[in-house]
Amino acid sequence: MESSLSILKKYWRHSQFRPLQQEIIDAVLAGNDTLALLPTGGGKSVCFQVPAMMLDGLCIVVSPLIALMKDQVGNLKSKGIYALAVHSGMDRQEIDVHLNNCIYGKVKFLYLSPERLQTEIFQERVKQMKVSLIAVDEAHCISQWGYDFRPPYLKLAALREVLPQVPVLALTATATPQVSDDIIDKLTFRSGYRIFRKTFARDNLSFVVRKTDNKERKLIEVLQKVKGSVIIYARSRKATHETAESLARIGIASTFYHAGLSHEQRALHQDEWIKNKARVMVATNAFGMGIDKPDVRTVVHLDIPETLESYYQEAGRAGRDGQRSYAVIIYNDADISSLEVKTAQAHPSIDFLKEVYQSLANYYQLALGSSEGESYDFELHDFCERYSLHMPEVYNALKKLEEEGVVSFNESFYSPSLLYLSTDKSRLYEFQVANERFDPLIKMLLRLYGGQLYDDFIKISERYLASALKISVEEMISLLKHLHELQVLVYRPAKESPQLTFILPRQDASRLPLNVKRIEQRKNLAEAKMNSMITFTTSAHRCRMQLVQEYFGETTDNTCGKCDVCIDRKKSENIFEIKELRKEVLTLLKGKLYTLEQLEKRINPRDSELFVEVIREMVDDGVVEYDSVWRLKINVDQNP
Repeated sequence: MESSLSILKKYWRHSQFRPLQQEIIDAVLAGNDTLALLPTGGGKSVCFQVPAMMLDGLCIVVSPLIALMKDQVGNLKSKGIYALAVHSGMDRQEIDVHLNNCIYGKVKFLYLSPERLQTEIFQERVKQMKVSLIAVDEAHCISQWGYDFRPPYLKLAALREVLPQVPVLALTATATPQVSDDIIDKLTFRSGYRIFRKTFARDNLSFVVRKTDNKERKLIEVLQKVKGSVIIYARSRKATHETAESLARIGIASTFYHAGLSHEQRALHQDEWIKNKARVMVATNAFGMGIDKPDVRTVVHLDIPETLESYYQEAGRAGRDGQRSYAVIIYNDADISSLEVKTAQAHPSIDFLKEVYQSLANYYQLALGSSEGESYDFELHDFCERYSLHMPEVYNALKKLEEEGVVSFNESFYSPSLLYLSTDKSRLYEFQVANERFDPLIKMLLRLYGGQLYDDFIKISERYLASALKISVEEMISLLKHLHELQVLVYRPAKESPQLTFILPRQDASRLPLNVKRIEQRKNLAEAKMNSMITFTTSAHRCRMQLVQEYFGETTDNTCGKCDVCIDRKKSENIFEIKELRKEVLTLLKGKLYTLEQLEKRINPRDSELFVEVIREMVDDGVVEYDSVWRLKINVDQNP
């Protein structure tokens, strides 16, 4: 058997593992149930993908993030590894083909959204699969004490009963000690299980909080002082547009991202930012999962995040290359009030949940007991107008119904056009002979895709096929639809409307199976998490990294020396050293221009973070300034 390192080199082109990856892989290969707590950017996927390649059989990966599932499936396929995803938004026929391939084909990874665990079709097919490993991504979702609880994850216990000897690897970036214990309990870890924790401290990340009455001016100051790639998180879609436009007007190349953009727009904007054509990405929290851009220097939040878990995950997208980076919150007093209101609104009454559910049943004209696992295009604005409901309230109700495992709501869904040959070869030949009109298209499809068309759904481009046959796109779509109606093939046109999936069969709204006690506990938990986030933001006396570590159960006396609180303390204790550093900087800059890094190398200060703060203050004071290529120079207007 190949070694784990040789597998890593062969498929992932890495020469060595990151910290803890090798130990986690060894525990999995030894057959131990394993919990891995690796902060954002710690390389969680390698921890199950590498051992799965070494084991004989299929790896089931449970993940709630459809976009991330698709991304990982695409990455694995690009490496020549056969992977599939089954999630809400797919119809029964497509799921049927995928699950059959997991039994009879050479599929190595099956990515599965949690609500699919409880479907009859999966429960029957999984018994016939040769499963070697179960990987549970975002494992905190199994705990009602976590910040993103999803009841369908609880069905994993039933999967373990079907596959009692298969090891489970649970992975999360953010879990408090209470959540960690709950994961181990709910996943029924066997004796001898292993836990691996990477410290939540980030040596290269500085947490900074700035209170201001003028957020735009403070944001520009931050962007002017720290060069490099930036993510700015804003709470509303409208704010992403407006912020990106205002930055572009002053010459800072910016783009924006949110779930309301088309798939094509999202991909384009993301690509501009990844390739550094746009320095700044302004986004809602829909952005970031699965983005592998190691050189992000700054992550800015223009509103106070809802929880320390989500904040740590988003802030942790800065500095994955190990270089000095910053996580900045810019806020004012009104933000605290708006966060309190938002948290209260996120927990609608039981009566309102039932009202929204009944309206959904009416909207789609569903009979009692029908539509289990069925997905529908869903336009939130149209739905709210039809039933005279307010969009923010309905949005929160849908999220709560999703949390309770009743429906699933995916507001940024995209599926490309798909094709599958459902006719056997002899019948297809007979059809071609009898239907000359369709013969050129069928021959071309077989030439392009061969036997793959019989094995699985294949992504197609109607534009490309039309060009190859020298017909219009409209004609091509018409031919494909006609072949679909004749049951020669299965054609699924592309779709990117938000999707609503009924996880449970259509219920009587008055008897909707809601866990009222748990809903109340979740409300209290959300308020406690909000208060922890407010404490982190407003605290002026505790090291911010220390606050994060304590929240996640790490007891430490160490301070980071890099956050704004630590820097302020150093400044008050090192007034003489600061004066000397300022003199030395001015002396050097009289001779030539330096970048911050070059200047630091020349001076070789005792405390690197204090030196960076001295430069920041000198820029603030107008004593020195940056030129267009980020070299520091003396401001002659201030120093004639």
